[in-house]
Order: sequence, then C-alpha cells, then structure tokens
Amino acid sequence: MKDVFIIADNIFSPLGGATKENFDALVHDISAVKKHNNAFAAEPFYAALFDNGFSFDQYVDNGNYTKFESLLIASISEALKQCDVNVKDGRTLLIISTTKGNISLLETEVYDKQLQQRIALHTSAKLVAAHFGFVNQPLIVSNACISGSLAIIAGMRLIQSGKYENIVVAGADVITKFILSGFNSFQALSNGICKPFDAGRDGINLGEAAATVVLSSVRKNADDIKVVSGAVSNDANHISGPSRTGNELYQCIASAMNDAGLSKQDIGFISAHGTATVYNDEMEAKAIALAGLTTQPVNSLKAFYGHTLGAAGLVESVISVKSLQRNTILPTKGFKAHGVSQPIHVCKEIIYKRINNCIKTASGFGGCNAAVIFSKQ
Repeated sequence: MKDVFIIADNIFSPLGGATKENFDALVHDISAVKKHNNAFAAEPFYAALFDNGFSFDQYVDNGNYTKFESLLIASISEALKQCDVNVKDGRTLLIISTTKGNISLLETEVYDKQLQQRIALHTSAKLVAAHFGFVNQPLIVSNACISGSLAIIAGMRLIQSGKYENIVVAGADVITKFILSGFNSFQALSNGICKPFDAGRDGINLGEAAATVVLSSVRKNADDIKVVSGAVSNDANHISGPSRTGNELYQCIASAMNDAGLSKQDIGFISAHGTATVYNDEMEAKAIALAGLTTQPVNSLKAFYGHTLGAAGLVESVISVKSLQRNTILPTKGFKAHGVSQPIHVCKEIIYKRINNCIKTASGFGGCNAAVIFSKQ
C-alpha cells in the first residue's frame, strides 16, 4: 500500500494567512476569539471572526465568489505555492470539506431555483476547482464537524488505492446568523472564551477559517509528515447528543492505532475535538480512557480558533503536523481545573519533547466520529 505524505499546508484564519503565523501565535498564547457585537445576534457573543474590512482581493480578481469560496481559494493558493503539484494532471484531485458552505445566502437573497443551485455545495466546489484549473471533478465531504478529518482520510485512501498521486484537501466555513442562532438554540454558546475539559466549561465559541493540506504518494521534503491511518464510526445515539460511554470514538482510535501498528506508548499526544461543552468533553475523555491513553498529553485548540466546523479537522491537523515537526505540544487554553470523570492528561502549558506520532480526533452532530494518525516515521 502506498505511503501518503503531507507535502504542503496552510491555515488561513483571523490569526494569519500562513501556517507559521498561526503556530507562532498559539505558542505565544494569542487567541483569535474575541467579544463581538454585530447583526448576528441580539446579545454580544464570543467568536473568532475575520475583521469586517478584511479583503481577499489579492486572491480573487472578480466579484463572482462568496466569502466562503474566497476563503477556500486563499488557503489553497498559499498551500500550492509550497509545492510543484500540477492541478491540471489527471492524477490530481481536489477535495473540499465544509458543513454549511454558502448558507448565508439564505439570509440575503430570495430563495428560488437559481439560489437553490448557487447555494449547493457542488456549485462552490466547481467554482473553486475551475479557478485553479483542476481537470477532475472535485469531491465534497460534508459530515458535520468531522468533515475536515474525514476529508483527509478520504484523500489518504484514494492515494493508497493508486487512483491519484496528489490530492489537495481544503476546508472552510464562515459564521453566519443562521449558524450562530442554531448553536444558541441549543444553549451551547459560552459567555466567554471557552474552557475545554475544564470544570467550569459552559459551551463553545464559534470561529471561521480555512485550511489546506496537499497529500502525495511521493515525499518531497525530509520532514514531511505521513498520514498513516484513519477511521470513522457513529454513535447511533442521538442527533445532537454524543455517546454516553465514549465507546464509539474509542473504536475509531483503536482501529486507527491497529492499522498503523502502534501501541499506546507510541502516541506522543492527542489533538482532541474538545468543544468545551459538558457532554462532548466527557465523551472524549471516556474514549481516551478506554483506549488506555490517559497518560498521553491531550490538547484542544478551540479557545484559540473557536469551533471552525468543517475546517476544524483540517486546521487542527495542520497544527498537529507542525507540533510533530517542532517537537512541541501546545497547551489547552482556558483549561485550569480538571472537569471530566476520567484522569486524562490535559496540557496546561507547552511541552517540548521528542514526539513521533499523534492522534487527531473529531466528533459531530449525528454521532459521527473520526480519528487520524500522523507520523514522522
């Protein structure tokens, strides 16, 4: 089976338009989450949003693209600058992950057949693919909040099958009134910067961002990280409530570790979903404990980026890759007092040590779960 390497990457977020900018901000404890007062909500809320005056003009040369599509184009552009992948090659594919895409158009446009077509995810995917000249029809992955992680797994499997040599995986979401009101209806929004795994956690922050990884069957750089395995599962429990036991996410973790041939001692750290809701964090802690990984460092990046929905798995995977390359495990901002039933090792401060492998987990509405393993080896 072919190896799959990450040969280029990008994070385009309110913290910066390059991966290095983003990673350095996290090392210096800089968060994109701020208090906002705008038309999204009647009351102030905390989120990681681009400034109102932010422009994508250097990436798009006309007004045919929405903010969502412009964000994807910006991130993909920055990633492609780092490698020599030919997007016009028939063995190159574009995969896009998102949860809501252009849902904001429902707030500003008259709903008719034309809008129905414009708002479709495949329409955005085709526009982005055409912008760069991809010759293959793009693939859309939209499976709640595991979309970004699932897109990486799909890309890995397609390369391993021998069908493609290079795959550009990009994900994005932007925060709209529709999205904010939806999470607010669940009473899931925090009244401050969120606190993953903390005893005082009270909900999530939302965020907008894009991220891209370029996967290849050919290693291009000495420090390229390998995507070694991935697995998905479903709780079959509730449309919005996670598993009570964590067993289904544990199945993902165990399957990914088994496929990679790794033991629990081989895992350097876990990049958790860590939304800072009461039930998600508890479920993840139970899954980590079932996997026998309670002594491995765990972090969540949600208090830095907010929950970026379809981009989250990609944003957090890119940071995990940089953590492996720099032998640096980032802390869980907002975490102070242990607040889950299992004795997992939540990072409070930066850890510098040699690490070879890490696990990225994700979970989402509908009970979906994913786990991806990245490795230096």
